This record gives sequence, C-alpha cells and structure tokens, in this order.
Amino acid sequence: MPEERVLSPDIQFIRDLRKGGGETLKKCYQCATCSVVCPISPDDKPFPRQQMVMAQWGLKDQLLSSPDIWTCHNCNDCSKYCPRGARPGDVLSAMRQKVIKENAIPRFMGSFVGDPRFTIFALIVPFVFFLVVLGLTGHLHIPEGKIVYSKFFPIPMIEIIFMSAVGIATLLYAFSLNRFWQNMTKATDKPYLKTFGPAFVETIKEFLFHRKFEKCEANRDRKNGHMLVFYGFVGLAITTTWITVYYYAFKIHSPISLGDPMKWFGNLSALFLLVGILLIISNRMKDKGIDSKTSSFDWTFAILILLLAVTGILTELIRLAGIASLAYPMYLLHLTFVFYTIVYFPYSKLAHMGYRTLAITFAKMRDWDVE
Repeated sequence: MPEERVLSPDIQFIRDLRKGGGETLKKCYQCATCSVVCPISPDDKPFPRQQMVMAQWGLKDQLLSSPDIWTCHNCNDCSKYCPRGARPGDVLSAMRQKVIKENAIPRFMGSFVGDPRFTIFALIVPFVFFLVVLGLTGHLHIPEGKIVYSKFFPIPMIEIIFMSAVGIATLLYAFSLNRFWQNMTKATDKPYLKTFGPAFVETIKEFLFHRKFEKCEANRDRKNGHMLVFYGFVGLAITTTWITVYYYAFKIHSPISLGDPMKWFGNLSALFLLVGILLIISNRMKDKGIDSKTSSFDWTFAILILLLAVTGILTELIRLAGIASLAYPMYLLHLTFVFYTIVYFPYSKLAHMGYRTLAITFAKMRDWDVE
C-alpha cells in the first residue's frame, strides 16, 4: 500500500502569495504547459507545475524548503504560453520573496524592508540617523571653501557607521541562509558534503556569465541589463576597497584626481550600474507579448538602484561644478541610498544572490547524487 500522507494547507500562506504578486495562482489547472516550454526546467524534476499545485494547496513548508523555485530565472516563457493566464513566473517570484521574508532574522525586517509600503520609512531611518550624527559632531553645516565631502562627513565616521552596520547585516544574513540550508537538507537523509565544493564552483561559473539567461526565449534580452548591474556592483565594491587602501596605506585623501585609475574604474562601474538598471526598467516596461506583471517588490528595488546610481553620479558632477549648496545635500542623499542597498541587502531583492546560490548548489548536488 502507498504511504499515507497528511497535508496541512496554510491558508494564510496562499493569501500572502496572492498578495505578493501571485494573484493568478488559482487559475492554474495543471496542464503542464509551463514545465514543457520552460527551457531550463530539468527533465527529471520539472518545474513550475509541481510548485504551482503545492502553492494552490498551501504547502508552505515544502515550498519554502524547495531549491527548485530558485532554479527558475523568471524567463516567463511559462507565462507567455500558459493557456489560462496563471502567470507561473509571477507566482514563483512571489514564492522567492516569501522565502526571504520567512527566513529573515529578525523576522520583522523581512516585512519592513520587503514591503514597498514601508520603503520610505526604511530610507528615513538612516537619513535621520545621519543628521543626528552630523549634528552631535558639529558637522551639520555647509563647509566653506573647496568642496571636500570628508570635511562634511569625515571618512572615519562613515567607516565606523557602515562597517558596523554591514557587519551586523552580514552576520544576520549568514544566519538566515543557514536556516534556509537546514530547511532544504531536512528533506533528505544525505549530507552531500563531498559534492558541495564542485557544485558551488559550477554555480558561481553560471552566475559570472549569466548562462541560464541565454536559454530564455520570451525574455532573453534581460541578460545584458542584469550583467551590467551585477558587474557594476562588483566594480563599486572594488572601488570602495581601493579608496580605503589609498586613504590608509598611501595617505591619499579625497577628492581623487579625475585622471587617477581608481577614479576611472569607479566611474565606469557607476556607468555600468546606471545603464544596466535603465535596461532592466526598459525591459520591464516593454510589451513582449507576455501575460506577466512586475511586482511592487521588484519595482521598488529597481527604482532604488536607479536613484543610487543617479545620486552617485550627480554627487560627482555637482562637486565638479562647484555648487556647494547642492553638493553636500546630494552627498547625504546618496549615502542614504548606499546604506539602504548594502545594509538592508539581507531583506531586499539583493538577498536573492545568496539564496539562489545555495539553492542551485544544493540542486546540483542532489542531481549528481541521483546520477
């Protein structure tokens, strides 16, 4: 006799998915068209058909521990060919957003940062904090003379604030990812320790070249925008390290000469980020013949990254123009968006990088074990 299983539907989970962008969930009638047309769905574990029925049944625990919802790259071929307009791509996107919220530590931060209704408050917190710090240290004024941002907000002060906040955020993110990993491994009695290294390396290679995007049909042009944003962030991270070495090791202080290699590299990285996010936004606004809708969660992230790039570029241009009354406020605004991006990353769309990396690594180990 087949083993009996008791299913415990979570009605609130279904409501949350529909509220988060998967409102078409109930339209699915399990025709399997989505799994057939998906170019990256494996033959032995096809998605998203199974995930759609699990979501309809409210099987929260099984879905939140499933690596397969992260294998999906939101190509939306499934949504394009779905005969019922169930938009499987949007539903899986809502599932991934839910995974981030459920694994968030502390839990309330997942809702605070992940819910677009609270975005303005999430931005106000660091902005007001910066004002208080500047006021208490006597820097809350426009410095006289040549525009030098470190006269307004000293670099050591910035480093103390950001390094402390990023350190705490990174630690909490590690705990969240560990919780996610433990949830995935609970479903199997095999530790997969021997194959973790090779699977992880293969996953990183996929990310570096965005290979999966090349298989998409309906949404293939997303690749260029995503790659530019990815490498823009990588370049800006390198620039931050570079300028820190300049400051402490070589005693080279800002403003750095425009002819310096670090300045060229940083400006090119900022341009990558700006062009990349504009391509992503343009792509989302195109009519590609896909019955799909970008969630408010995704739109919020895209707009904030655009503002991050624009304020960063304006901070430099206004300084070069010598308009102190605009330069320092713009710099403060840019720092606010920087804080939001790198300190809130465990709860924003950027958190996908860690979850997707672990999920795809786990899926590769699982598949290799079957082979």
